[in-house]
Amino acid sequence: MSEIIATYLLHEEKNPEKKAEEIALGLTVGSWTGLPKLEQEQLRKHKGRVVSINGVSTGPNEQTLLRIAYPTINFSNDLPAIITTVFGKLSLDGKIKLLDLEFDRELKSFFPGPRFGSCGIRAVLGVEARPLLMSIFKGVLGKDIGFLVEQLRQQALGGIDLVKDDEILFENELTPFEQRIISGKKVLEEAYEQSGHRTLYAVNLSGRTSSLKDKARKAADLGADLLLFNVFAYGLDVLQELREDEEIALPLMAHPAISGALASSPEYGVSHSLLLGKLLRYAGADLSLFPSPYGSVALERKLALSIAEQLSKEDEYKAAFPVPSAGIHPGLVPLLIDDFGIESVINAGGGVHGHPDGARGGGLAFRQAIDAKLNGIPLSQAALEGTELRKALELWGNAEVTV
Repeated sequence: MSEIIATYLLHEEKNPEKKAEEIALGLTVGSWTGLPKLEQEQLRKHKGRVVSINGVSTGPNEQTLLRIAYPTINFSNDLPAIITTVFGKLSLDGKIKLLDLEFDRELKSFFPGPRFGSCGIRAVLGVEARPLLMSIFKGVLGKDIGFLVEQLRQQALGGIDLVKDDEILFENELTPFEQRIISGKKVLEEAYEQSGHRTLYAVNLSGRTSSLKDKARKAADLGADLLLFNVFAYGLDVLQELREDEEIALPLMAHPAISGALASSPEYGVSHSLLLGKLLRYAGADLSLFPSPYGSVALERKLALSIAEQLSKEDEYKAAFPVPSAGIHPGLVPLLIDDFGIESVINAGGGVHGHPDGARGGGLAFRQAIDAKLNGIPLSQAALEGTELRKALELWGNAEVTV
């Protein structure tokens, strides 16, 4: 029988065996021992079962790991039904956190995974054997399309591979969605002709849910490179709908906005690795942004690494790019590569735009830092020849000499 297995972390539970059985029954058939034998036989294939119960702490706050299996016959093959089954009302029932979901092969077949994945995006860019470099527009709210495209031009000339909209840049009169795509495409082609470096632009897909597919199809018709999507404001199923639409067929970059409310507590919600890793990958994200362990909105290192592992581990699906973000500057490049490897995206905002030579200089500083790390050259040594890197290290410091 096909099942999905949920792993939970319980805090301060005095009777975990009783609680586990309550969950297994309460989220499936409701009750069991009081049912007539005939009804038990009829409902047996729908009954949840306790797989394992393990204590994980002997400290003052005792914790228990529960694994419970739910028959897939109980729900339709979509993420809203699955999440409601395994964690719907349970999420309201005290200190309990959903850590993981194990999909069997049959259930996995209903989810698409990334269309392009990390390999597909590399193929479009023609970049191998190094992390990709991404930057973010800064200070474009209230500015016109000319301001935005000039920022885009400077970032492209700095050797940046991907540039994304700010997630709070929505439809507006000064920088309309379609005009961003048209103007962005033109300026990036000009930059490519000038430098020989290809840069892709991720435009923010926003608006009412009912209009998203039509808007995304229009973006594809206009030649958009990628779509940025605030997936947790809309829902994972909406991401999957965008991924599966053959008339869209664009790489999807998932932004983590709102996810902190769902994942940040150690006692409630959903684990980072499940929310920003496994489920995003299954639903079809090609890139997943999340807080890095070192920046201004830092996530604990083991949690950030767990997200990256779920995005890139061996699976039926293509690997998605992990994008550790927030507070990144060129001096952190060695740490990023040591922790996340080359199959990742280095993403910066202020670390690009705050460079003394502007966004172009910021991009060049990052590229010099990446090249130095991959060639085994200390950043301090590389900075003797790389003027942009030297200025960045003087401004933000060098993690190689502080960690």
